[in-house]
Order: sequence, then structure tokens, then C-alpha cells
Amino acid sequence: KLNMTPRYLSDALKVETGKTAIENLHLHLLDKAKDLLLDSNATVATVAYALGFEYPQYFSRLFKKKTGITPTEYIKSYN
Repeated sequence: KLNMTPRYLSDALKVETGKTAIENLHLHLLDKAKDLLLDSNATVATVAYALGFEYPQYFSRLFKKKTGITPTEYIKSYN
């Protein structure tokens, strides 16, 4: 237990990193997604589910928003 409120922890994280907790989480998940997309023959949907996304479409939109390309385009750029 950290003996601080979730709000305080979230605010401290934003001060230190310049990003919100959810933004940091998304960046971490997208880093994992990049590895999974390249290291296996898994589909985009399989990767999305493996990372805890309920809807692969949301994962794909988030991936494109943060990277500028779709997961499929990302895979093709390395093949």
C-alpha cells in the first residue's frame, strides 16, 4: 500500500512524465503490441485480446492514433 490517493498518484505521474496514467499505460501496451505483431503469426485481433482490449477495432484505432499507421501497415513495413 502506498498511503496515497489514486488522484495524487495520477497527478504525480503526470508531473514526472508529462503524460497521464492512461497515456503511459497505452504507450506501454503499444510497445508490447509492436513486439507481438512482429514476433508471431498472430492476427491483429489475437494481439488485441492478448493485451486486454475488449474490441480489436479500438486497439487498431488507438494504434493508428499513436503511431500514425495501422497494425497491419506496421507488420507490412517490417516484412
